[in-house]
Amino acid sequence: MTAEESKLFLEGKHQTQLPPDILSTVRTYAFADARPAGRPRSLPLVVLSPGYTQPRGSITGLAEDLASHGFVVAAIDHTYETYAVTFPDGRIAPCATCAFDDDPGFFPKLYQVRAADASFVIDRLTGPNPAWSGSRLIDASRIGMTGHSAGGASSIAAMLHDPRIDAGINMDGTTRNLVPDGATFTRPFLFSGQPSHAPGGPDTSWDHDWNLMTGWKRWVTVAGTVHGSFTDGAVLLDELGIETGATTPGTRAMQLTRALNLAMFDQHLRHHPHPLPNYPEVTIVAR
Repeated sequence: MTAEESKLFLEGKHQTQLPPDILSTVRTYAFADARPAGRPRSLPLVVLSPGYTQPRGSITGLAEDLASHGFVVAAIDHTYETYAVTFPDGRIAPCATCAFDDDPGFFPKLYQVRAADASFVIDRLTGPNPAWSGSRLIDASRIGMTGHSAGGASSIAAMLHDPRIDAGINMDGTTRNLVPDGATFTRPFLFSGQPSHAPGGPDTSWDHDWNLMTGWKRWVTVAGTVHGSFTDGAVLLDELGIETGATTPGTRAMQLTRALNLAMFDQHLRHHPHPLPNYPEVTIVAR
C-alpha cells in the first residue's frame, strides 16, 4: 500500500493509534513488473476477492503462495468498496458504499456487483486484447475463484453468473442464501470458516447454500480462528500486539489458509489428487 492508502484505510477502520503510514512499510516476497514464467496456455487462473472494505493487499500472502505454485493470480480492488483505490493517474477512489452499507438489501446487491467485477477481470485477462502482457500463459479452460468474507460469498455469485469459473472457495463469508431454490450448482466448492461457521450454527445461509450444491463439496472449520484469521491482517495484528480473540497465531492461520486453497485448486483445476490437509486445526464437518 502507499502511505496515503495506509492512512485512509486506518482512518476508515478507526485505527488512529497506529502510525498512519505503517501499512506502506509492510514488505512482501513479490516484485512489481517481474517477468512471468511458464509456457503459453499452461497455467490455471485464480481470481481473488477481498472482504468488504478490505483492499486486495489484505490477501497478498495467499496470492503469493498460489503464484509460487504455478497459478496466475488476479486480486481485485473493488472500486468504491474500500477506503482507497488508487488509479494510474493518481486519483484515489474512496469507500462510497460505506454511506449506505446498512441497507438490508445492500450485501446481496454487492455480491452481484462483485460477480460482474470477476467476469470483467476474466474477460480482460483471457479475451482477444488482454490487459496483461503475461495473459498468454493462462489456460482459460481452468479458472477458480476464492475470497474472504464478502469476497468468499461473491465466489458463489460469480460461479452462478459465469460458467467459466470451474471451482470456488468461500473463506468465512456470510452468503445470505445466494443459491436460488431449485438452482443447479454442480461445480466443486469449499466452505472454510471459523468454528462458529459449523452446520447448524448462527449463519444459516451456509446450510441453505450447501444443501443446494450437488457436485464435489467440502465444509471445513479451522479451530482457534476468528473472522480475520483468513487474511494477512491476522499476521500483521499479531506483530502489532493487537488482540483479535484468535487462539491460532496469524502465521499458523496463514499456513492453513494457503494449504486449503492450494489443495482445492490443485485437485479441481489441475486434476492432481490433493486431499485437504490433515492438520489438527482443520475439521471436515460435512462432505
